Amino acid sequence: MTPDAKLFFPSSVHSRAHAHLVYGLAQKEGFVVITGEVGAGKTTLVEHLCSKLDPANFLVSRIVTTQLSGDDLLRLLADVLGVQSEGNKAAVLRAITAALQDGARRHLLIVDEAQGLPTEALEELRMLSNITVDGQALLQIILLGQPQLRRTLVRQDLEQLRQRILASYHLGGLSREETHAYVFHRMRAVGWEGRPLWEEDALDLVHRHSAGIPRRINRLCSRVLLGGELERTSRLTAPLVEATALELEEDLGGKMEASHEAPSFGSEELADLARRMTAIERLVAQRERLFNGFRDLFIQKTGAQS
Repeated sequence: MTPDAKLFFPSSVHSRAHAHLVYGLAQKEGFVVITGEVGAGKTTLVEHLCSKLDPANFLVSRIVTTQLSGDDLLRLLADVLGVQSEGNKAAVLRAITAALQDGARRHLLIVDEAQGLPTEALEELRMLSNITVDGQALLQIILLGQPQLRRTLVRQDLEQLRQRILASYHLGGLSREETHAYVFHRMRAVGWEGRPLWEEDALDLVHRHSAGIPRRINRLCSRVLLGGELERTSRLTAPLVEATALELEEDLGGKMEASHEAPSFGSEELADLARRMTAIERLVAQRERLFNGFRDLFIQKTGAQS
């Protein structure tokens, strides 16, 4: 469940998001915004990025608690930078500015769960991003958040902040094929050599129940592996996955795929949905034909009026 850069899986969506981060860092200023559902892999993605940065060139700071006022955010940043956080706002800002000016390394601030930041805190971050020396920005900021963050950033009173966003990307779920590859990737990383065997139908169900969200995949597969061990089986089957998903649903008091956000569908999901709707329409039409046939037969035999 804990984000681990060593287990990063370069899916199509995560690779694109990584490219946006690299592009943003290359600009040496402004904001990069990455959004996604809970468990989509935002933190793991950024941890992977940071693992590739040279500590001699970058000083990375992180803020995770975001239910903060603007002043509290500044004080927390001062603590993270190791400078004075007491006193009035002007004193804290002077200390932060001095810390940013000190040394040859670039300062990168990562703000996780940024959808919880109030407007005043976002404005404080914008002002900090404007601090420059010899035309060079001293602080670059990555905002990570749930889909609500995108709705917040389009507000009219945040127009100036939007103009500072260099790159933005929304992390969607993995495709069916990538879900299969992701499970194999995670298991090989810890020594799996093919036993127990995942049946293809079982992994299809993993994708369906998780909507391709990595943390949901992790949670479901972990319980499936536990179930397989308890049953002493060397094959992980579709019925086992289905039973485990139902067990999780009952444990957690809600469906695994439940979300406060409207679902986001890719082309593959839309095609699958269309196939399902067509099948339902055919079934309804077949039942109507059967009903009409029985009705006509009944009228013929009994002389009853329809």
